[in-house]
Amino acid sequence: MWLGVDYYPEQWDPSLLEEDLDTILELGCNVIRIAEFSWHLMEKQEGQYDFSFFDHVIEKAKEKGLKVIMGTPTATIPAWLAKKEPSILSEFEDGTKRTFGGRHVYCFHSPVMYEYSEKIIRALVKHYKDEEAIVAWQIDNELGHEGSDVCYCPQCRQAFQKYLSEVFEGDIDRLNDTYGTTFWSQEYNSFDEIPTPAATITTHNPALRLDWERFRSKSIVDFANFQTELIKEIAPDAVVIHDFPGGGLAKHVDYSDVAKKLDVVAYNNYPVWGGQKEPIAPHEIAFGLDYIRGLKRQNFWITEAIMGAQGHDVTGYSPRPNQAKMWSYQGFAHGCESMMYFRYRGATKGAEQFCYGVLDADNVKRRKFYEVQSCFTDVIKYKDALESPMKSEVAIVYDYDSLAAFRIQKQSVLLDCPTEMQKIYKTFYDVNVPVDVIPAEADLSGYKVVILPQMIIQKPDFTKKVQEFTKAGGTLVMTYRNAVKDTHNNLTFGETIPVGYSEFAGITVVETESLQEGQEFPVKGTSILSDSEGEGGVFRDLLEVSDAEVLYHYADTFYDQYAAVTRKKQGEGSVYYLGCSLEEKILKQLMSLILTHNQIASEESAKGVEVVYRGKDTNKIRIVMNHNGCEANYQDTTLAPYESRIEVVSK
Repeated sequence: MWLGVDYYPEQWDPSLLEEDLDTILELGCNVIRIAEFSWHLMEKQEGQYDFSFFDHVIEKAKEKGLKVIMGTPTATIPAWLAKKEPSILSEFEDGTKRTFGGRHVYCFHSPVMYEYSEKIIRALVKHYKDEEAIVAWQIDNELGHEGSDVCYCPQCRQAFQKYLSEVFEGDIDRLNDTYGTTFWSQEYNSFDEIPTPAATITTHNPALRLDWERFRSKSIVDFANFQTELIKEIAPDAVVIHDFPGGGLAKHVDYSDVAKKLDVVAYNNYPVWGGQKEPIAPHEIAFGLDYIRGLKRQNFWITEAIMGAQGHDVTGYSPRPNQAKMWSYQGFAHGCESMMYFRYRGATKGAEQFCYGVLDADNVKRRKFYEVQSCFTDVIKYKDALESPMKSEVAIVYDYDSLAAFRIQKQSVLLDCPTEMQKIYKTFYDVNVPVDVIPAEADLSGYKVVILPQMIIQKPDFTKKVQEFTKAGGTLVMTYRNAVKDTHNNLTFGETIPVGYSEFAGITVVETESLQEGQEFPVKGTSILSDSEGEGGVFRDLLEVSDAEVLYHYADTFYDQYAAVTRKKQGEGSVYYLGCSLEEKILKQLMSLILTHNQIASEESAKGVEVVYRGKDTNKIRIVMNHNGCEANYQDTTLAPYESRIEVVSK
């Protein structure tokens, strides 16, 4: 278990190093994370590599017994490189070059970027390949964050055309037929006529745009793999990590693909950021943690945990006493097994002056310092339990192509796919049932319940997999806008919706519509749910039933003959279809029914009190977290505002 801080000694007077490392030790740290933004310091002039500064830092850290996580510095290219090779800079959609001065300003298809990145990484890793103090190598920083996942420069256009030529095996007629380019006279004679989907009148072809999304993802995956493979070539036993930012499901990159060649997935956990009035909801924080754990379905590290207010130009909400500490416990509860705080000391210069650290710029130890210290002192006692793998019986499945399809054609002004996933997730979170958030290609064995929210792209192999899962005894929950399009983002001729599932689920979608605020509609329960009624909205499929059981039907004037929620027995399992976005109380009733049917243990707790169990039966702990800014009760215990506790359940 690594416990530490993100330390930027290059930003401070060298005379502070000794004192800083002693203070870091006093915090209870055993590791520091360094060097991720220091390309110029390592290579002030082209080809003249100088690692002496970090040699000194590492030597001093070793004297104190501290280990090191070393970053490759590619997130921030040096000014001399941008000046010499301006083609390295990425471009906005309107063709404007991104100006040197921020971070992640490079183009993922710049040969120059690859060339100079290889040189600096090769020199850096060769220099430190035998350094025992380095316990992990972090590649780049928050790949694809802050809009860096999209570039429209000429290099990207040429690479996109080459990508399409490879996908369609050089057959432009096949592409034309697949895309349906006869629409609006968009036929291409050659691949070099194909544009990037930058702004145009109305919109670009949806099939073209989905291939653009796949191309953008591949761009970042290739760059990450390039760095990982280069490090492994030089230092085969190196542990390679990457620090993923939040909001991964909305990025133009599939982070589960980036994660494949990494040894460990790491996460920068920001429950609140500058400009937010208050932190995101506790279940949303938990969902983000479970999504990160699901990238490789294994425990992860948090490389940036916050303790103070955060913001670049706008200062953020300051976590209340014990609140940020409680978020740290929540991270450990959801599979974090090593944690670093961002940052050791708040900066006095540069763009992150309002990203407050464990210490502020005045360098005085106050509440935040002692909260970190008490957290580290506490969690290290439960190392074995916290390093044990997590086991969930419920999985929410996402598909990069389907998420991209909704970015391309939103279809409803209210529909936001990650938010809809979180609505379902919350019904489990509120009764303390662990959930894995996993990519569509993940193995489904071991789960009792699998949920497919808005998986609009129908893929035959995946359809076969989930149907086999269901027939073998699993419970499958499908939602509206499931299996509507083919793998090229086109509607399918002669196929009823949900494509490939209609007979399996016992229903057909005969009409569909999107709704806006104020257009909610009533739904009424039937059969075992006859006493239940409520509202739906956002979107709805009108379901015509063949041989499924109707659990809810629409109760408004025009559509009361159509089902809203159905269930059908399939083999040893069951398949549910949710035809609309349901209000929370209805969702809770449905998911409670599913939990009971699958004999999945749940635990009621007071609102805002989260309970998670970690470890094995012979070494189990319970982590209890009060997300409320007031006292709350758990069993016979009163929890203070934002209090967290770890208790041994069995030895």
